[in-house]
Amino acid sequence: MNGTQETTGTAGAASTSDPAVIVVGSGPTGLLLAGDLAAAGVPVTLLEKRPHGISNLSRALVLHARTLEQLDARGLADELEAMGKTLGRLRLFAHLDVDLEKLPSRYNHLLVLPQYEVERVLERRAIAAGVDFRYDNEVTGLTQDADGVTLEVRGPGGESATLRAAYVVGADGMHSPVRKAIGLPFPGKSAIRSLVLADVKLAEKPASVLTVNAAGDAFAFIAPFADGYYRVIGWNRAHNVPDSEPLDLEEVKEITRLALGRDYGMHDARWMSRFHSDERQAPAYRVGRVFLAGDAAHVHTPAGGQGMNTGLQDAVNLSWKLAAAVNGRASDGLLDTYQSERHPIGKAVLRSSGGIVRLAMAKRPWSIAGRAVFASFVSAVRPVREKAIGKITGIGYAYPAPKGAHRMAGHRAPDIALKEGRLYEALREGEFVLIVPEGEDYKVGDGAGQAVVTHWASDRRTTLLVRPDGYVAWAADEADAEAVRAALGEWGAA
Repeated sequence: MNGTQETTGTAGAASTSDPAVIVVGSGPTGLLLAGDLAAAGVPVTLLEKRPHGISNLSRALVLHARTLEQLDARGLADELEAMGKTLGRLRLFAHLDVDLEKLPSRYNHLLVLPQYEVERVLERRAIAAGVDFRYDNEVTGLTQDADGVTLEVRGPGGESATLRAAYVVGADGMHSPVRKAIGLPFPGKSAIRSLVLADVKLAEKPASVLTVNAAGDAFAFIAPFADGYYRVIGWNRAHNVPDSEPLDLEEVKEITRLALGRDYGMHDARWMSRFHSDERQAPAYRVGRVFLAGDAAHVHTPAGGQGMNTGLQDAVNLSWKLAAAVNGRASDGLLDTYQSERHPIGKAVLRSSGGIVRLAMAKRPWSIAGRAVFASFVSAVRPVREKAIGKITGIGYAYPAPKGAHRMAGHRAPDIALKEGRLYEALREGEFVLIVPEGEDYKVGDGAGQAVVTHWASDRRTTLLVRPDGYVAWAADEADAEAVRAALGEWGAA
């Protein structure tokens, strides 16, 4: 087991009345993960330290293509698209145009939508699926043994209680009590100090959906909400002060004027905050029966808008594996792949978001010139540009595949046209999808865990087994029934 650490608890094995999984933290990552598990028939309890209610003061603003594809596989993407604003082109560093409309995805754009709107949709889905929500419950301790995990919890009135489950997932943020309880460090550093955030109204409407620029010591970003307010994020390198330093609207205006040349007549701020942005990653995402996801596992700068997206993609990767383990359809080794698949991507996101910030805030003449050369190079060289866009939007990441596997194994499956519809519609069953050539049909077993069998809309002869998270598990250009059954059995799909 990757990063396994067994501790001895006083409680016995989980009883039939205990949830199979406890998810700690009701941000986007925790809500999606808990909803997935409940939809798969797994008894799940979600604990949240805050009283019930979703805050409208969250920081994340953007959904990328890969996240939208995976939300499409849950029947949620269309609703979210209708609530937000889409953006098909970005301009960075004055020299780099990013044309998202050429993305090989149904969602060839960036969706600007506040995190709290995403949370509302995910919370509603989780409630409908049967998640047991317990707000105002704080984790104060954790022990685990060979049979399960015991949590010490402080309830709404301050009373203490214990909860028991087969598995626990800490999706409880940067200061994760779950991560601390299992003894994992959170190495890294503060990348940007004294970032300011404000939700304001503007007297002048910006020309584009996203307005962003860096000039001298200042950086500013403006994006709209659907209710008429705008989110402003800014930083003045020359004014680094503690997070506790008071913030007023005049300071936000000044930073915006320095970076963008104007403040667009900001007024009526409903919320302002000062914070610092860290770059940190836990060395392991799994310790025994405890897993980490989202900000509990990794945090990075807001550049590229990858934070919420990376956490949601953690949840999508982990949920089907936990469901398979709970339902007896997968070995412990499948759970280990959460670490081997998601940890390298978390590390890559730290590098890319940090690189964007450092490029944006280049100050010395030679570093500014180097940024211009780099941006021009990326714009001019198509493979480099496509790779960079693929990483930021998530569609360019692939998972490790066994030696000798088909070239498609481990890669994201695009939204393939099928005789019976689209692939991501077929994935809404929450199961593996087996795509076979026209005229072929394979019996994949019955009962829980059988794959959805469908056919190519074209005359393609490849047989493709797609995981519930939309990645290719196995493929063969020529396949027989025995090979298909072996692949289904290996992946716990039948």
